[in-house]
Parts: sequence; C-alpha cells; structure tokens
Amino acid sequence: MEHSRVWLITGASRGLGRAFAEAALAGGDRVVAAARDVGPLEELAGKHPDHLVPLPLDVADRQGVFDGVKRAAAAFGRLDVVVNNAGGMLYGMVEEATEEQIRAHMDVNFFGAVWVAQAVLPHLRAQGGGRLLQVTSMGSGGGMATVGFYGAGKAALDSVSEALAMEVEGFGVKVTIVQMGGYNTGLFTAGTTTTEPLAQYQPLRTEMEAMWGDALTPEPDTAAPVIMRLAALPDPPRRLIVGSRSFDHVLEMDQAQADLYRSWEHLSRTAPG
Repeated sequence: MEHSRVWLITGASRGLGRAFAEAALAGGDRVVAAARDVGPLEELAGKHPDHLVPLPLDVADRQGVFDGVKRAAAAFGRLDVVVNNAGGMLYGMVEEATEEQIRAHMDVNFFGAVWVAQAVLPHLRAQGGGRLLQVTSMGSGGGMATVGFYGAGKAALDSVSEALAMEVEGFGVKVTIVQMGGYNTGLFTAGTTTTEPLAQYQPLRTEMEAMWGDALTPEPDTAAPVIMRLAALPDPPRRLIVGSRSFDHVLEMDQAQADLYRSWEHLSRTAPG
C-alpha cells in the first residue's frame, strides 16, 4: 500500500477518465475519481472500497475546485498523478454559437483545467513533486469547421501547459500534454452541446458529417496502458500523441503546415521582425 500511487482524475465517470481510473486501480494504485455526477462510479467504488474515492466536482467552479482538491489530497494523504481530463464538446459553426455556449464551453475545457492545475500545485510542490497530465487533443494544432471551439480550448490548454511545465519543473513537478486521438468516449453524445444551425452552412455541415463518417473508434481502455506507462516514466515527455493513426495524422498536418509556411516565405521575409 505504501508504494502505490495516488491519482486524481477529473471527468472520471465515463470515457477516458473512467478507463484511466480502472487501469490505475488494476495496477494497485488508489484513485480519487472526480466528476459532476459520481453516480456512475458507485459500482466501481463498491468493488474498490479502500482504493477509490468518488469526488463530486464541477471544474468550472473555481472555489469548488480548490475545496475539492483539498478533500482529494486528504483522502489518501497525498497526490502523485493528476489527470486533467474533464471536458465537453461544442459542436457547430463559429457564427452559430451563442455567447453563453462559448463561455460555458471554455469554462470547462480551458478554465476548468487551469483551476485544477492551480489547486493541485501547492500540494505537489509541498510534497516535492508529482505528475500533471493535461489531456488535450491531436487536433489542437489547427482549427476544423464545426469543432472550432473545442480545438480552440484544447490549443489554449496546450499553450498554457507548455508555460506551466517550464514554471514547475524546478519543484519536481512533471507536466505532460497528452494529445488524445479519437476514442469512443461518448463525447459526441452525452458530452456535446449543439448550436442552432444556420441554413447557409448546411452544405459545409453535410460535407463535414460525411468526412467524419461512421468509422469505428477504439474503446478508451485501449489508451489506458499508454497513460500508465507515461505516469511511470522518470523523465516523461512534454507532449505525447496517444494513438497510432493519430500520430501519423499529426505528422501529416505538421508537414502540410510547414509546406504552407515555405510557400509564402518570400512574403514573410519582406519584413525585418
């Protein structure tokens, strides 16, 4: 027991968060599983009464996050691995989204992750170190029609996490941006807010829906072994793409972006800055 790690996982009631929690428990670790609705965690808690503590938590509530993290740290006396996984999807064109939808989306996908990071860092620093895994997306490097706000939130989290990693490494805290590929998490069903569609965008919407298609995505538990190995690395990477197909796709996107920059290099170099 004294050698098991303590995990705090947000968004742990379903999808990737649930898969990570189950994998950590299977490895003999202890888990504080945070979610807005902890009802789906009752059965899992019953199977692991001494190793799993469900924690009701809305990451959009900053004070609630700080209070919740205190309870999480007290549950098992420390925090070793924090997985910033809670998130949702805002599906629709940029023009269609309301202010309320955009702010609510960013409150969870960006600000919520920042609040968790701010809340756990005093605990990690005081104990001399720990791991902070920031779950973003393989698509955070560029925008895509209909999911622009999702990409924007993940891109913002990518950027602030790079800065955070530099700021806290001197305290023994290791930050990794975990860029997830496509998994069958329920994000496009239970986790989705949809805009009111404008007729002008219907042709593009139809095109995008055909592109997304009905391709089967792997189950979340197939990604969990990567997270377990990542958490055990003594010198983890700052960024990690999770998913073989996603890895290839990101390399293709990066190359296309580099080619685009090169094609307009002559214009870029006309300015001295």
